[in-house]
Amino acid sequence: MPSDNDFERAWLAKLANCLAETVGEETRKEVMKGSEDFSMQSSRQEVIAWSQRAMEKLDALVDEEKRKQIMTGCACQYTKSDLREIRLTYEETKDSDVAHRMLQEKFESFLRSALSLTDETVAEIASKGWGLAGIKKGHEIIATKIPKSGFLKEYMEAADPETRRQYYCHCPRVREMVKHSWIISPTYCYCGAGFYKGIWEEILQRPVEVEVLETVLSGGQVCRIAIQLPPDL
Repeated sequence: MPSDNDFERAWLAKLANCLAETVGEETRKEVMKGSEDFSMQSSRQEVIAWSQRAMEKLDALVDEEKRKQIMTGCACQYTKSDLREIRLTYEETKDSDVAHRMLQEKFESFLRSALSLTDETVAEIASKGWGLAGIKKGHEIIATKIPKSGFLKEYMEAADPETRRQYYCHCPRVREMVKHSWIISPTYCYCGAGFYKGIWEEILQRPVEVEVLETVLSGGQVCRIAIQLPPDL
């Protein structure tokens, strides 16, 4: 029996809700068809084959703007309570640079305390723009996802670029697809972009736009996301 915190079931529920809210029940049923019994115990190949078909349907039935809205809404979200201090500081200062610096400090603290990384490794990660904060220039932030923390040691030690790509993504579907060189629509990766969208919309209490620049699914070595902050900040 799947557990209450089953990743597959939770993610599929988010996708179904986002579809219903954005494009309606008819399209939701068409895209979700065939996923009713999936869980983490399901065949990985069956889940991925369904995911490929679902993204093909989404691309065919829904315009680009709404596709992005749907998929960013499926993202795993950073805990809002952990962003409260940054949000309140931004409310007081209206300085996005200060908010960005606080986010970077929070991320580096996590690397040291939770992952027990050395200062040298933390500095290397920060120089690459990996993690929560990314590199901010004006109203644009380029964030590069950090390799999944559970595989970070293996990633850093791997010499082969292809092996690194297989360890990289936080999404279990993507790791499996990269391992087998399976292909899925680029639309899928807006789920990962939604992680950053959620962070900055919580801090600013305003909508932000995101764009996927590079992914391991498209053959890249990393996943890079552009976050466009409102120009009138």
